[in-house]
Amino acid sequence: MLSMLRWGPGRVARLDRAAVRAVSRWPEGPHDAVLKNLSEAATNGKLWFAIAGVCAAFPGKPRNSAIHGLLALGVASAVTNLGFKTLLPRTRPLPELLPAFRFVNPQPTSSSMPSGHSASAVAFTLGVALVNPRLGVFLAPVAAGVAYSRVHTGAHWPSDVVLGSAIGVGAALLTRKWWPVRPPVPATDRSPADAPAVGDGEGLSIAVNSLGGSYSPETATQLRDIFPKAHISMISEGDDVVAEIQAAARRPGTKALGVWGGDGTVGTAAAAAVEHDLPLLVLPGGTLNHFARDVDARSLEGALKAAKTGAAAWTDLGHVSAGRGVEGKDETAELIMLNTASIGVYPNLVRRRERLQPAMGKPLAGLVAGLRTFGAATPTTLLINGVRHKLWILYIGRGRYYPRDLAPLTRPVLDDGVLDIRMVTADEPFARLRLLWAVLTGTVGTSKVTHLSEAAEVSIEASGEPLVIAVDGEPLPGVRTAEFTVKRRALRVYSPLS
Repeated sequence: MLSMLRWGPGRVARLDRAAVRAVSRWPEGPHDAVLKNLSEAATNGKLWFAIAGVCAAFPGKPRNSAIHGLLALGVASAVTNLGFKTLLPRTRPLPELLPAFRFVNPQPTSSSMPSGHSASAVAFTLGVALVNPRLGVFLAPVAAGVAYSRVHTGAHWPSDVVLGSAIGVGAALLTRKWWPVRPPVPATDRSPADAPAVGDGEGLSIAVNSLGGSYSPETATQLRDIFPKAHISMISEGDDVVAEIQAAARRPGTKALGVWGGDGTVGTAAAAAVEHDLPLLVLPGGTLNHFARDVDARSLEGALKAAKTGAAAWTDLGHVSAGRGVEGKDETAELIMLNTASIGVYPNLVRRRERLQPAMGKPLAGLVAGLRTFGAATPTTLLINGVRHKLWILYIGRGRYYPRDLAPLTRPVLDDGVLDIRMVTADEPFARLRLLWAVLTGTVGTSKVTHLSEAAEVSIEASGEPLVIAVDGEPLPGVRTAEFTVKRRALRVYSPLS
């Protein structure tokens, strides 16, 4: 087999020579310079890196497709140059087979079999197409031109190009497992709930936390302009947030409770709204406003639209019972969980990702944040539902989040009755290397160190030192035990999507 490939006595060599002779008979023209320049541009992947750089400037599919394409290109290049060129040594086409004006100069000295240019071109283009088909269709003629140029300029035999292209296809399909295309997010679904229309603010009592991340002196004025008949109470530094919100909920004539603040303040208001059987109007005033985003009240305009029409939906609430002190029996903290709770390095990962995201975009920021965080992380040991685990991250979401990996972003259904449990464990052999590799290749969601499950309740117990649990971004230190449960359809919340 090797001698056939090297010296050409077989059928493949005869077909190669016939194809090269046919190419040599083509008349000289502008296409010769175009193909020679295209071949040179693709040397060492320069062309594909340039295209990836342009795509990376646009967030979303273009940036993701560029990352996938480069990952596939890297695999194809390594397999071609470190594997096949060593296993299948073959001489390049002889100069006399093509016109001098067309022949590449200097001719490469490595094995002709297979074509590295073709492998890289096909791998990058197909890798891009798996994420962004439209961009892949645009790049396909360029990749085909690069592959053909290697025969046209005498750098490779046609069979070299065919094998290189096949390697490129295999590399792209292999990396699809490493960088899987995310399954579609289900359509938003809301269960309608009864709530009074409070568009002008009549019967609406609003608690405004002036310590919220986006508060300004104009906030109260703006709210009074939007809801002229509402009662607005300000919560200032030093005030008891729980007491102030409870007072707003108990105010005579109150038909709905409004809250302006971040997720922590909204969680406190949600508990008061449930206690007094009031619908909750969320006015986003924090830094991230996760819950407001999920109920589509991420702006005052969205909240006003729901308030005017009385559009509301049912939502579940998470309940956390945290035991603190010796064996978790000295003190019990009862908390409402609107969104998520986490143990381990997840809060650090999120903070790093959000700090880097404006400059890098979400995928690259997540990659860099993951490498930095897990590179220096120390696992935590604890019992989860009675089973001992050593882990880096325990993430518990109230409701099913998407995508199904370590970067949950959206929650299409608010009353599905489940806790979304995600663990990144350190129990497996070479767990840190596995994790770093998964972060590097974007496969944390499918790695063996990642475990995704759902349940209606979860219990945890510290093994050794007490835990710090972050509930909706607020740290709760000194926890020995904790029980997480779901309260089905416990809260009515104004939502323009209901």
